[in-house]
Amino acid sequence: MVKYGLDYTRCRWILPLLLGIGVIFGIIALAGRGWLESQTLPYVLQASLWQICRRPDQGGEWSCDSLMGYAWGRAAAATYLVGFLLLVICFALAIIAFAIDTLRFNFIRGIGGLLFVAAVFSIMGLVIYPVKFSSEVEMTGINMFSWAYGFGWTTAIMEICLGFFFCCLPNYEDQILGNVKPTYFYSSP
Repeated sequence: MVKYGLDYTRCRWILPLLLGIGVIFGIIALAGRGWLESQTLPYVLQASLWQICRRPDQGGEWSCDSLMGYAWGRAAAATYLVGFLLLVICFALAIIAFAIDTLRFNFIRGIGGLLFVAAVFSIMGLVIYPVKFSSEVEMTGINMFSWAYGFGWTTAIMEICLGFFFCCLPNYEDQILGNVKPTYFYSSP
C-alpha cells in the first residue's frame, strides 16, 4: 500500500471494509444452519451452532433439539459469540479511527491487539464444537462440517490477518502521512 504509491486518502477505507466483510461472514456463521450436515442419502442430520435437527427418513419431518442443553454447546456458542462481538467492536473502532483526519496510530495498534483476542475466542469456539459434537452426539451415516462452519473459520482467519495489518500499519506512519522525502536513484555523469 505504501511502497507502490497508493495514496493514503484513497486507501484508508480498505481495512475497515475488510472488517465489515468479516462481520458479514460472522453473521452468516452465527445464523447458518449448515455447521454439520449429512453428506450422503438419506439426508437425516443438520446442525447449527445452536441446534441439531434430525429426521427419521428421507420424507419425514425434521425434529430439532437445542445444543444449549450441553455444557460444550453453551461453551462453543459463548466463545464464538464473544469473538464475534469483539470483531463488531473492532469494526466500529476502525470506522472511528479512519474517519478522523489526523490518524492516531497507537489507537490502530490497539484495534489490532483486540482483533487477536477476538480470533482466540473464535478459534476456541470453532475447535470445541466439532471435537465435542462428534464425541457426544450420535450420528448416522457420513456427515461433514459444512458451509456455515467454513464461514466461521473464514472469519477467524480474517481476524488474524487483519490483526497483523492493524498492528504493522503504525510502522509506516511517516510514509502513509507523506512525511518522507522521495529518494531519487538518478546520478548525473
